[in-house]
Amino acid sequence: MDDNKSWVQIKVTCDSKDAEVVEGVMSMVDNGLMIEDYSDVDDILDGVYADLIDDTILEADRTRTAVSVFVSTIKSPAESELFIKQRLDDSNIDYTIEHIGVNEEDWANSWKKYYKPIKTGRRLVIVPVWETYEKQPGETIVLMEPGMAFGTGTHETTRLCAGFVEDYVTEGCKVLDVGCGSGILAIAASKLGAGSCFACDIDPVAIKVAKENTELNHTPNVECAVSDLLKQAPIPEGGYDVVVSNIVADVIIRLSPDVDKYLAKNGTYIVSGIIEERAQEVLDALDRDGYKPVAERYENGWYAAALKRKSEI
Repeated sequence: MDDNKSWVQIKVTCDSKDAEVVEGVMSMVDNGLMIEDYSDVDDILDGVYADLIDDTILEADRTRTAVSVFVSTIKSPAESELFIKQRLDDSNIDYTIEHIGVNEEDWANSWKKYYKPIKTGRRLVIVPVWETYEKQPGETIVLMEPGMAFGTGTHETTRLCAGFVEDYVTEGCKVLDVGCGSGILAIAASKLGAGSCFACDIDPVAIKVAKENTELNHTPNVECAVSDLLKQAPIPEGGYDVVVSNIVADVIIRLSPDVDKYLAKNGTYIVSGIIEERAQEVLDALDRDGYKPVAERYENGWYAAALKRKSEI
């Protein structure tokens, strides 16, 4: 397989009523989507071209829509799939996902050759466990074996969040990571001096991977648990000094009214997983709930922000 010319099709099939959500999530990977939607075929059948329609289209399920994105093997299609899965799971819709164009063995391992140590800020370096890296003075190393959970540091949203974590985590502080994936951000916070971290995700597989990564990094102060957003998250005395939500715009908007009771006085709320086109929509929701950005960053069409309560700025 010539990696420079190889593409993998990631195809999500869903109920047609959920197609807009699926398209929005998959457009975060690439805007060049292929959409198979047969819901209007019956209208076409009344037209002059009805005899020209292929039988496979006539027999297609009108209630289902398929959305595909094509990812170069150089750009880690496996992580793109995990990214899509996590955000669709957060959106609570039913779907199936498949990849077309590479066998299972290659799919599981092909992306690893492109996953190299990544410096996400002034100090943080994310290092895959199969790579050898010589730590430089002043660097903080986070080892990662992402397994079947999103979060290696290669995606813009994770890098943007990691940079803010580096900026706002202080010695002994308490951190909450909502939608933690591989646990990368909570582990980074621990390595940067946080006193305790609670990392939660709706996906049990992600939590299993996150727990394994906390052991790999010797960060016992990172607690990992399955939780539907904040439902199972404990509230420590005084709240969390830093809350991180690297999820997706719709979920951040839904989460916004609940953050206040978890965030400590003068705490920082970090959000990412937001495409630029929806940044203002997210900020409007956060503004209604009393938050204002104190720092904003963009990378390749993605937006992240660190926010404070307006009353505390």
